[in-house]
Amino acid sequence: MFDKSISELHSLLHKKELSVSELVQTSFDRIHTVDEKVKAFMTLNEEGAMQAAKALDGKLGTEEARGLLFGLPVGVKDNIVTKGLRTTASSQLLSNFEPLHNATVVERLNAAETITVGKLNMDEFAMGSSNENSGYFGTRNPWNTDYVPGGSSGGSAASVAAGEVFFSLGSDTGGSIRQPAAFCGVVGLKPTYGLVSRFGLIAFASSLDQIGPITNTVEDNAYLLQSIAGHDKMDSTSANVDVPDYLSSLTGDVKGLRIAVPKEYLAEGVDEDVKNSVLQSLKKLEELGATWDEVSLPHSKYAVATYYLLSSSEASANLARFDGVRYGVRAEAENLLDLYKKTRSEGFGDEVKRRIMLGTFALSSGYYDAYYKKAQKVRTLIKNDFEKVFEDYDVIIGPTTPTPAFKVGEKIDNPLTMYANDILTIPVNLAGVPAISVPCGLSNGLPVGLQIIGKHFDEKTVYRVAHAFEQATDHHKAKPEL
Repeated sequence: MFDKSISELHSLLHKKELSVSELVQTSFDRIHTVDEKVKAFMTLNEEGAMQAAKALDGKLGTEEARGLLFGLPVGVKDNIVTKGLRTTASSQLLSNFEPLHNATVVERLNAAETITVGKLNMDEFAMGSSNENSGYFGTRNPWNTDYVPGGSSGGSAASVAAGEVFFSLGSDTGGSIRQPAAFCGVVGLKPTYGLVSRFGLIAFASSLDQIGPITNTVEDNAYLLQSIAGHDKMDSTSANVDVPDYLSSLTGDVKGLRIAVPKEYLAEGVDEDVKNSVLQSLKKLEELGATWDEVSLPHSKYAVATYYLLSSSEASANLARFDGVRYGVRAEAENLLDLYKKTRSEGFGDEVKRRIMLGTFALSSGYYDAYYKKAQKVRTLIKNDFEKVFEDYDVIIGPTTPTPAFKVGEKIDNPLTMYANDILTIPVNLAGVPAISVPCGLSNGLPVGLQIIGKHFDEKTVYRVAHAFEQATDHHKAKPEL
């Protein structure tokens, strides 16, 4: 069942050859079979999902069931709030939190009549690149459970790769959709900043966070983005732009397309197998009629330092709300100051504390100009690098990650090594442009991701290139054996 595309499932439902209840039950059966190994789900919505499925069964065969995503089971990352369904951001501090409202993206999926089957595990408050920073348990890579699935949306990517859901929602602050998508061999898009509403996303770094879709194919990804994109008055950073028909761009035609390949993205530190997979991918796109040139993004070498200063600074402000007073777990204390201290000490994990401390330091008197302000200036230089390249080229292409997935426990004790893993994805968030990761090969049995970066609000071109490459190759057809 899980080898079928969204359009194929839509056809089966419309012909009444499959009921929504059967489809949702298939999803839960798969979760109960494999999730003990993968550990993608934090909370299941079994009773609520089956009730919703039965209600939708009554609409099958009618005009009401014509929606592209009608009746399809979806998993939602655990930092996207869901009314009445536990949302923890994979933190012990929010272990008892049941939101009173839905995030805008959840409302839009509900309007499309999808079925939320559960909430997906992640690095705590989206801080991490391996899913080992979850406050509960680590998710494993379905291709080899000795390896990490990536992060912070590791549960979102692993659930799709393991065939537990047809698609999922993740969030991307410095690569947290694309990096796990690459590690797990699925398709993950970080949309242009502001295209998808952040209302109801538990904030990590507000100027960088962006919700996006994780799917098995590029076509499925476009279906999902079509449903969740668009202006939202509840989000002050939401862009008031028209949402085009993304599916119309899936033509397979890239003749005359101009591709830029940054030399920094294939430099020292990039695994040889990864480099070869990317060069083979470029060769395939050449065969399809595109051309490519080597370019430079000279300030990208400063991206990791810039990102961790800015994101940690924003996190130190955003996470101040988790104090044990309004929601979440509350520690026993004799006075208010002790309440704050004990709640935050007991509730936050090590990585979250590390970033709060770094951010508070960067924003403090005497250090603000030297660190935070300077990082903002470098961010502008990085953004300018992208804009300069896009004057002459349609897309930028390179690897999503420097290496395939690494082993569980391999980098957890060395935060700087872990941070460097996002070196190829972070510049995209700093510039606010869209980027997708698609499978482009295997290295020692583990997937390799190809990153396609586009101009602001030009997801159509990103999808066009990704779809043409996908149709000309079989990488997306490879599946893990659990």
